[in-house]
Amino acid sequence: MDEKYFAKKIEQKWQRKWAGDHTFRAELNSDRPKFYALEMLPYPSGNLHMGHVRNYSAGDALAWYKRLRGFNVMHPIGWDSFGQPAEDAAVKRGVNPRDWTEDNIEVMRGQLERLGLSYDWERQMYAHRPEYYKFDQWFFLKMYEKGLAYKRLTQVNWCETDQATLSNEQASGGLCWRCGNQVTKKDLEQWFLKTTAYTDQLLDDMAEIEAGWPQHVLKRQRDWIGRSEGAFVEFKVRVATGALNRVPIGAPGSIRVFTTRIDTIYGVNAVVVAAEHPIIEAHRATFVTSVRTEIDRIVAANLKPKDREVEIEKDGIDTGLKVLNPFSGEALPVWVGNYVMMEYGTGAVMSVPAHDERDFDFAKKFGLPIRQVISEPNMAHEHHTMQALALERPLTEYGVLVHSDYWNGKSSEEAMKGMTAWAVKQGFGEPATTYRLRDWGISRQRFWGSPIPIIYCDACGVVAEKYENLPVRLPESAPITGTGESPLAKVPEFYETNCPKCNGPAVRETDTMDTFVDSSWYFFRYTDPTNDSMPFDPGAAAYWTPVDQYIGGDDHAVMHLIYARFWSKVMRDLGLVKFNEPFKRLLTQGMVVGETFFDDQTGKRIYHPPTKVAVSRDVKGKITGAVSADGEPLKYAIERMSKSKGNGVDPDEMVEIYGADASRLFVMFAAPIDNELVWNESGIEGAVTFIQRVWRSVYRWRDAIGETADPNGSSTAAKKLRQKTHQTVKRVSDSFESLQFNTPVAALMELSNAIGDIGVEPAAASKDERFAVREALSALVLMLTPFAPHTSEELYSVIVGNEDGILNNGARFPDYQPELAKADEIEIPVQVNGKLRSRVMASPATANEELERMALADEKVREFTDGKDVVKVIVVPNRLVNIVVKG
Repeated sequence: MDEKYFAKKIEQKWQRKWAGDHTFRAELNSDRPKFYALEMLPYPSGNLHMGHVRNYSAGDALAWYKRLRGFNVMHPIGWDSFGQPAEDAAVKRGVNPRDWTEDNIEVMRGQLERLGLSYDWERQMYAHRPEYYKFDQWFFLKMYEKGLAYKRLTQVNWCETDQATLSNEQASGGLCWRCGNQVTKKDLEQWFLKTTAYTDQLLDDMAEIEAGWPQHVLKRQRDWIGRSEGAFVEFKVRVATGALNRVPIGAPGSIRVFTTRIDTIYGVNAVVVAAEHPIIEAHRATFVTSVRTEIDRIVAANLKPKDREVEIEKDGIDTGLKVLNPFSGEALPVWVGNYVMMEYGTGAVMSVPAHDERDFDFAKKFGLPIRQVISEPNMAHEHHTMQALALERPLTEYGVLVHSDYWNGKSSEEAMKGMTAWAVKQGFGEPATTYRLRDWGISRQRFWGSPIPIIYCDACGVVAEKYENLPVRLPESAPITGTGESPLAKVPEFYETNCPKCNGPAVRETDTMDTFVDSSWYFFRYTDPTNDSMPFDPGAAAYWTPVDQYIGGDDHAVMHLIYARFWSKVMRDLGLVKFNEPFKRLLTQGMVVGETFFDDQTGKRIYHPPTKVAVSRDVKGKITGAVSADGEPLKYAIERMSKSKGNGVDPDEMVEIYGADASRLFVMFAAPIDNELVWNESGIEGAVTFIQRVWRSVYRWRDAIGETADPNGSSTAAKKLRQKTHQTVKRVSDSFESLQFNTPVAALMELSNAIGDIGVEPAAASKDERFAVREALSALVLMLTPFAPHTSEELYSVIVGNEDGILNNGARFPDYQPELAKADEIEIPVQVNGKLRSRVMASPATANEELERMALADEKVREFTDGKDVVKVIVVPNRLVNIVVKG
């Protein structure tokens, strides 16, 4: 053992050994419980940054912990390697997307290997290789057979910058999820997967993962799917002033509205429709010119998709049309409103501003009446309008109906049932359930994606490719121009084919699949990555899946995670798996953020790498100014690390300077894993210092702990160290089980300090002291393994006297022995009038009366009690003594 710690030498040594021994190869083994640890697979963009390292280090720490707990662990890695950046590179650099992708994978794999991450590389998968995307196509055909895949003309989200279609999720907020630029609308023939066939299951099955997923992710999914129970109500267009006309459902000349609050229908002040609603087109010729102009303006603005999770500035216009409230007979204006979307519900809402936030804002902006029809119980109001009541916000809760004719005095719940039934009886309404989730548009006008296995024949129509002809292979190249046309449509050798039915001339579909298809099922492919006849063997999937712990960013809450859940349910219905949910537990790690420099004089941010910026700081290190290499002043912020912002920190640089173990240890210790981590390189120096301290302790005791040792003895130092060791084992175990990775490192630092403070020299140590140190060092090294595996392997080899490796030695996570962790004495704070004044040491079994006597007798306490009346003494056993005095 070297006296000094040399990270590079140690790390390279153990990485070679792990690879040579296939240490992390996962195999079926029914004798041990399995554990499937998985981080979301990376896109091979060229280089990792320390934000990625945090994600992968968390998964690796958990994988090591479970191995040491005796689990049969599978911890695989692969590449989400289809996608637009490869095509961008082809246009900008004149390279083949395949070559660019393969080169990047080699670079990133090297980075991951140099970090020493314990992946089973034999299970590596590549989404862009035919052996994988063959089964994208296999699944598509299965869904097509079941009616879950279909094609239709639709208005799609279109990114002009990327020249690509986007799903609703990818265009959230009206911005492209990749480039961040504005998205518009475009009419295209598109293939869809029928996610709406599983809406109820996607919602109801959340009960199975409620305990293991972050609540904020589940809430976002529930909101996105958006199940609403309510009723459809028809508002007939007024044809004669004062006529009370009720019309059958679906009759011409009426507007169908969905509402979850039919109890508020007497408070409707208008019917607000989407600008694209059919009623607008049907009556457009009757509108005055100014109304048509305003409607066209709103339509143009609506070409930018709206984010359903963010409120927008309300906009609208009164069309001049009138409809009749089927309950009251009141004539109501028809408005066009930009907050109503044609693709959700019926494209029309009944505006009840007194009892709905969005309607309230709309009414306030345009001066519409705000009529209260729901009151708190026993608080019926004399006045009819919110203006008269001087209420500043709507009353959105259930209550008692007022100003609602026959229904006055009824509760909201009672009225909703009764009013819906009456609407059904009168023929202008029906109960209904609606959803916000829409089918998943997967067509992309891209080369670098999985070809859709469909053929068009003049004689036979739309024909599915035969399974035996899969995969439908991408050509070696295609003319990628960035103009939005499908590059495959320009490759005759690809699209010219024969019909599988009649063998006549036919053409292939030239769109490719959304890359989220690839990431919707990859975690099953890891269970059987070389199978050529099936996506995977159901037997292998039955052993390994569902995934026990999934780790990734919560930015995927309503894209990847919904798609993956949907795909798993389809596979269940195909008989491939027998469960509903693919991920038992989900951890969404916080982002690593760093200093970011930019100028935005052109209206768009231009980022400058920190290495090319001159930065001024105050004495505390806070930035006070930044100047570009050209001398131009720059703006600065703390933002998420990313390649596009130039603020990513290359892990290879950190490994070269500090070592992989120190780099990994820092990103695990610096902040709770679900919190944001502000990058600070000096923190890695602290991690190096800790590792060196552990190294020196093993070096110092290496000979003494190898000699005869005995746990039995009378040394107080030995007892205290053993107590600290087992307390630490408990703390670290509990932290791992609750996925808190920073607190174990803090506990290990305390144990390391306790070993250093034992107060005896190795050569003079008694047998029980040598035993206590050996136990403490062994426990420390094993518990450090998930964070710093190379160092731990080397130190453990010194302790046990061989270099077989921790796992090959059959080492296990230290056993917690409660009786050894119990303290002979504990420290109890003593307060006077609630302020801490001293501490006393006492046995945990000390009676309350004795604790009171000890506290009152303490010299520091007496400084605050002498000459005063002790009113009472409050004793919380083993926790606190508080003395209340006066005078």
